[in-house]
Amino acid sequence: MPPRIAVVVGTRPEVIKMAPVYRALVDSGRFEPLLVSTGQHREMSKQAFEALEIEPNVELDLMTHAQSLGDFSARSIAGLTRCFEQNKPDVVLVHGDTTTTFAASLAAFYLRIKVGHVEAGMRTGDVHSPWPEEINRRLTAPLCHWHFVPMVRNQQNLEKEGIPADRCFLTGNTVIDALLWMRENLSTKPSDPLQTRERLNIPEAFFDQFLNSTNGRMLLVTGHRRESHGEGIENLCSAILELIHRFPDLGVLYPVHLNPSVKDAVQSRLSNHDRIALTAPMDYRDFVWAMERSFAIVSDSGGIQGEAMSLHKPLLVTRTITEYPEALESGGCLLVGTQTSRIVDAATGLLTNPDEYIQRCQARNPYGDGHAAAKIVAILSSEMGCLSQ
Repeated sequence: MPPRIAVVVGTRPEVIKMAPVYRALVDSGRFEPLLVSTGQHREMSKQAFEALEIEPNVELDLMTHAQSLGDFSARSIAGLTRCFEQNKPDVVLVHGDTTTTFAASLAAFYLRIKVGHVEAGMRTGDVHSPWPEEINRRLTAPLCHWHFVPMVRNQQNLEKEGIPADRCFLTGNTVIDALLWMRENLSTKPSDPLQTRERLNIPEAFFDQFLNSTNGRMLLVTGHRRESHGEGIENLCSAILELIHRFPDLGVLYPVHLNPSVKDAVQSRLSNHDRIALTAPMDYRDFVWAMERSFAIVSDSGGIQGEAMSLHKPLLVTRTITEYPEALESGGCLLVGTQTSRIVDAATGLLTNPDEYIQRCQARNPYGDGHAAAKIVAILSSEMGCLSQ
């Protein structure tokens, strides 16, 4: 029997970034992959599964209404322990920095199952930012047998924490694999504009001006980090309103996160402007489609910092610190925090200075060539003695 590998996901970004790994495991014929979903982002994960044309083998559905991080952590450890006991994986693969990541790693460790960590070693150095993701990464590391690091700097971070160098493997970031797969999917099976507009419930006039023509410039905005709830989201909304006032040819497309702390604030501030389109969270296919049509992106997301550079879109990062410092060093991304004036000034620079805009569009993407998943599977094949089918 081939080794069974449980690929554990819970959030939308995890589904996106682990889909290439799951596909590569299936395509290799060397393993029996088991895709496990905790349901940490139930509806948004479902969207991602459908857009990426994969289905989980096991759905634990562990999230409940208004559940605290502590409650979800406890339910996840218990639920994943039962899942691993029943399905008996030889290896558990986790991704990134979520509560699902840490819970799956701990559950596997308790059962003496080897864990591989995809997108390992990324650090901000501040345990409160992003919160609780930074501490999830740090707690996951010592539980893992394989550390698949996107960049050399990530391996250096792990070595400082006592992780042996021979347990770290440089692969690049699987988010680029996912993005390139989706771009190819969009080119071979293009979206119908009318169906897209109706599916996203975008007003016709906004769609025609900013998404289906070159008559206007469109900012694509996302924001969901817990450390931004409250004042940070309010400041972002104020910045959007100021930019709309300054630039009559500017539109803003904002897929709004379902968390009430985000949704309620955004809806109350931005819902009554004809050049601001608020939508429900987009599936990955629609989001890549929207990124390609944007003038620039404003976001506190981690993965978008790699995706934007692959699409040659400048990104304003509404955080005070990032675990993607290479994106800043390349010049494609600019760290602006959550102060209204800084967001407005940075966006104004892009909108008024063609030289700056072009320079940021042309920044080199440091996060890999789209073959990270294949490298991960090759490493596992070598480590586990599965080089032949």
